[in-house]
Amino acid sequence: AIEVENEVNSWAEGQTNGLIKELLPSGSVNNLTRLILANALYFKGAWKDKFDASVTKEGSFYPLSGESVQVMFMTSSKKQFVAAFPGFKVLKLPYGQGEDKRLFSMYLFLPDERNGLHNLVEKVGSDLDFINRHLPSNKVSVGQFMIPKFKISYGFEASGVLKQMGLFLPFSGEAELTEMVDSPLGNKLSVSSIFHKSFIEVNEEGTEAASATAAVVMLRSAMMPQPPIDFVADHPFLFLIREELTGVLLFVGHVLNPLLAA
Repeated sequence: AIEVENEVNSWAEGQTNGLIKELLPSGSVNNLTRLILANALYFKGAWKDKFDASVTKEGSFYPLSGESVQVMFMTSSKKQFVAAFPGFKVLKLPYGQGEDKRLFSMYLFLPDERNGLHNLVEKVGSDLDFINRHLPSNKVSVGQFMIPKFKISYGFEASGVLKQMGLFLPFSGEAELTEMVDSPLGNKLSVSSIFHKSFIEVNEEGTEAASATAAVVMLRSAMMPQPPIDFVADHPFLFLIREELTGVLLFVGHVLNPLLAA
């Protein structure tokens, strides 16, 4: 069992360029384990317009509870893709295009209120088209502009969450995994656990991110000039990485405290 855990974890580490080292926790594989389904995603993107590290400065960030913390903020006076909506603002940070035609961007959804993240997340989660309807499309002049550098690593056992969302079949005796498993045992297997880990780091150069999951089976129009918009991400916000041609979301998360790496 230990050898299998090590083999899967070694595979995940290699697939994510060393960012995720222990996908399967100790003891997750035993003599009843018959199959492990693993998936990994690695993303590294440089900003199309990199931030100048010489103007990165320290400032106060205000978590949902407790006192403010001092973190490093990236700043810029260049025009940015920012749009203001009732109760929140959205920032788009494009990544440089690679050799293919795919285009990626990071979006920051920043509530106006310091404690407004929960309500914003509820809006995003209750409307499938909410994100697509609230994406900035034009660069505007910015006033005060501050984005914290952050690094997040997070892992959890996901089967309970999936069951709460109404997904029961893979975990039952009626899972019918014969299409996935070329084995006579396929109709006798079910998923017992799903372990998921993610890592993301944002700095002046760009973003490095990874995600891994293992299932253990038992045209623009002219616009009138607008006043500069402030975008000061000094309190909890939602972020996502989106592929622009397809609209696929690669990563979604929130920053509650940039100093907390886990």
